Amino acid sequence: MRRITISPPLVALLLALGLFALGGVLRPGFASPALAVNILRLSAFLGIVAAGQTLVIISGGEGIDLSVGAVITLSAVLIYRLTGGSDALTLPALALALACGAGVGALNGLGVTLLRIPPLVMTLGMTGVVQGLILSFTQGKMIGATPRVLGALVSRPLLLGIPGVVPIWLLLGAAMWLLLERTAYGKRLFAIGVNRTTARLSGVPVPAMVALTYTLSGLLAALAGAMLLGYTQNVFIRLGAAYTLPSVAAVVVGGTLLAGGHGSYWGTMAGALVLTLLTSLLTSLQLPESARLIIYGATLLLLLSVYGRQRGLRQ
Repeated sequence: MRRITISPPLVALLLALGLFALGGVLRPGFASPALAVNILRLSAFLGIVAAGQTLVIISGGEGIDLSVGAVITLSAVLIYRLTGGSDALTLPALALALACGAGVGALNGLGVTLLRIPPLVMTLGMTGVVQGLILSFTQGKMIGATPRVLGALVSRPLLLGIPGVVPIWLLLGAAMWLLLERTAYGKRLFAIGVNRTTARLSGVPVPAMVALTYTLSGLLAALAGAMLLGYTQNVFIRLGAAYTLPSVAAVVVGGTLLAGGHGSYWGTMAGALVLTLLTSLLTSLQLPESARLIIYGATLLLLLSVYGRQRGLRQ
């Protein structure tokens, strides 16, 4: 008999719809159009961060980027401080923030490839470095303002009441699909995720690919920081910390293997929706933090059991 396989992105999407319907049953008014739009907006921030995390995890080698939270904060602080609320300075400040994020990612990649530091250790250490740079730059004082154009781009409804960050997220999703499925980079990324030795023998420049992947992760985290600043209109020292572990969870819920070599960004987008809906539902039910953590962990275990063994998902 042919083995029946379940698409992890489809499972995550169905779970998101189920959570939305369940919320409407448990809390009247939860499944409203206004709340649905807000959930999409909040999912977009997590989804943009998780885009870079998806690339890193697909690359294999126990790849993970724990510095994304610090990069988010660094990006927001730079734009907030350098623009002082000036719309005219938004693009230069954004370019600098993206460059700094990419620079942090490149250092992560070089540390992993040249110095052979485990990704978990390298990115965790870089988190401390970036946080120290933020404190040195700000001296603990968050002086500045958010450009109005950035706030309008992220929060102003563009079509049918949908805020601008959602179309940006969808465009990113299309770009990620093209990158992973229609470019040499994507094919090489999956190859090194499956087996780096075989990829190297096949002529794939593995160190350069890994360094580029971490660079893209830092760049996307910086973009998420800019989008988040447009939404919050303010910054604080741990602005991005809350997105570090959820960005990994969104990738796992979407069906990307932690072992690398298999996954998709569409799955990650569905995973971001699941986690955001779950958080919103638990918040609306006014459950204590301990209960939220237990349900989060149980949800991840349940999804992984539905997907089956990780090796069985490899193509």
